[in-house]
Amino acid sequence: MSMTRKQAMREARQLFRLCFVNGRLDEGRVLKVVQSVIQCRRRGYLALLGYFRRLVKLDCAQHTAKVESAEPVAEDLRTHIQADLERAYGPGLATRFVLNPELIGGMRVQVGSDVYDRSVQAGIAELKKRFGIISTNGRTPQI
Repeated sequence: MSMTRKQAMREARQLFRLCFVNGRLDEGRVLKVVQSVIQCRRRGYLALLGYFRRLVKLDCAQHTAKVESAEPVAEDLRTHIQADLERAYGPGLATRFVLNPELIGGMRVQVGSDVYDRSVQAGIAELKKRFGIISTNGRTPQI
């Protein structure tokens, strides 16, 4: 008998819960769970691993902050940003600082599905939207 989608999702959530130690996802346990599921090779194990992978990926995204800026961020500002993010999202948040010249200026912060965008690029996009300027093929129409 094959495993239904609901069963695979339920079992993936159960396996995912087993991987937590002190409220944090334990990488070693995740590896052991994946190895044991692969070793058993019961029906529907690929779907089960797919759902399990999705849960692990979502948890990792919730505990990772990506901070994009057009220019390199000074060390004191990095420390301040990390402290504010940990205050908002809890301790143990991994923070990555990335250069993105397309932002022109300002900063974009993403933690999981939360995005805080105070870049010049986002401001220009908002103005275009308000004035009803629709770009075609990445080009701004001539007025």
